Amino acid sequence: MENATIAQHDSSHGTPRRAAIIWIVLLLATATTWTIGERLDAGPMVAGLLFTIAFGKGSLIILDYMALRRAPLLWPLVTLGWMLVVCSVIGLAYWKGLAT
Repeated sequence: MENATIAQHDSSHGTPRRAAIIWIVLLLATATTWTIGERLDAGPMVAGLLFTIAFGKGSLIILDYMALRRAPLLWPLVTLGWMLVVCSVIGLAYWKGLAT
């Protein structure tokens, strides 16, 4: 009984190789955003790029590390929707701040 539970748990989280690849992608994305932030001037294009990378990172974490890729559709939609709302509100605040 315990082995069946472990096998099911492993399949919902993918393989260790996939987890390692995603971890490396997240590290590279973090290094990229840090480099962009350090080297480029601020502006709407840079902010949009950083938000895009952040949303991609969040999506990987939600879908793979939280194992919602194979969950019922409601759960990935709720969590990704929440992340979209948060990013949109931060982006709106940034855009409003540019006008002043």
